[in-house]
Amino acid sequence: MILPVILSGGSGSRLWPVSREHYPKQFLNLHKDDVSLLQEAALRLKDVANAGAPIIVCNEEHRFLVAEQMQQVGFKGSQIILEPCGRNTAPALAIAALAAAEVNVEAELLVMPADHVIKDVTAFSDAVEKGHTLSQQGKLVTFGITPASPHTGYGYIKRGSALSEGFAVEAFVEKPDLAAAESYLKTGDYLWNSGIFLFKASSYLEALKQYAPDILTSCQAAYQARTEDMDFLRIEAASFAQCRNESIDYAVMEHTKQAAVVPMSPGWSDIGAWDALHELRSIEDKQSGNVVHGDVMLHETQNSLVYSDSRLVAAVGVKDLIIVETDDAVLVADRHQAQDTKLIVNALKAAGRKEFQSHQQVYRPWGHYRTMVLTDSFQVKEIVVNPGGKLSLQMHHHRAEHWVVVQGTAQVTQGEGHGDISKLRSFLLSEDESTYIPLGTVHCLENPGVIPLKLIEVQTGSYLGEDDIVRYNDKYGRE
Repeated sequence: MILPVILSGGSGSRLWPVSREHYPKQFLNLHKDDVSLLQEAALRLKDVANAGAPIIVCNEEHRFLVAEQMQQVGFKGSQIILEPCGRNTAPALAIAALAAAEVNVEAELLVMPADHVIKDVTAFSDAVEKGHTLSQQGKLVTFGITPASPHTGYGYIKRGSALSEGFAVEAFVEKPDLAAAESYLKTGDYLWNSGIFLFKASSYLEALKQYAPDILTSCQAAYQARTEDMDFLRIEAASFAQCRNESIDYAVMEHTKQAAVVPMSPGWSDIGAWDALHELRSIEDKQSGNVVHGDVMLHETQNSLVYSDSRLVAAVGVKDLIIVETDDAVLVADRHQAQDTKLIVNALKAAGRKEFQSHQQVYRPWGHYRTMVLTDSFQVKEIVVNPGGKLSLQMHHHRAEHWVVVQGTAQVTQGEGHGDISKLRSFLLSEDESTYIPLGTVHCLENPGVIPLKLIEVQTGSYLGEDDIVRYNDKYGRE
């Protein structure tokens, strides 16, 4: 049995402003228009022999996004493990291995990041089959990408002596400068480090016990104290927080004598930054080398990526640029410095600005909302509630709300006095009908229909922050 493990952490900061902390790149349709990168990762498992339903490791903030996107592509039985905080890949895989060992300690874990692209799924599944032979021998297998260029944005693996279906790993190498990368390419002995692995759960746990026992001890304590929350497996926070932040490469792979690498050329990309997306899609227009998305007009523009999320973007007489537009931010960058976009994100964090964290459209387990107008004294939002979706029974200390239904049917539950939940009444609102929720009134909004409920909300008050919410109960288990 192969138990796939999809690692869905990370914020994709080098793909800002489209990728944000609350809605990072793995949930975006960057490679294909009809599926996200996470969904693409899950779907490629259908071509892998003996692969079961995947285990997905993600953070607390993204749990409902993961669940919804997996259900959309037919993976309803996937186990979703929630990390209380980010601790890198070695602890994340320790938790996954402990969970898999309860099913079958000899099960093999096929570890894949959620945000990679693999064009040739057959080549990938063939490589997994070769890795399976080595994994059965107790090897800790990684998959190396045959390099197509002297790339300086990837780590490298130097292959050693030949094995039955691959090579022993001689060394892991950090991201090189250009001269070193060119020398690696000439030797033919170096592969790009894909971050994809295959090994028995027992082999990995044993390696942790030998080379990183502190990580194993913390993860065992966190896993043993786990709780189930609806469809999620919640890891105990205090023990997991004590675990050191370490990648599997540093914690295990650089130390073990059992590391093996299987070369493959499946059209792989980690889409680490906008230049990688340009390389991935520029083949669509070989003459100009341009990549466009959305409402874009170009004139005498070459080798550029122009991405429009909401408005018309026009470019005239430019080359080698990255131009990305969203409804609250615009990025213009030299294509060869796309990796430095992360520095802008760091600056936004340091300045306490929200643009690094969320879009104007914010996703919730019940649907989403989009801020249309925001001032010091009022805010206008578009709210979309999915069929069967229900907001928490809640109250606000500092704002009143006026709702106008523009599509579907709303079921509104409303109290009578300030913070009074003893007398609640429910009523329905149809299109073009409205209601007023006074400041301090307990209320709830629900979509009892079969089509999305859309309404316009006008908030007025002295404070309009999202933290002005007192929840009395919530079907999604949010505090």
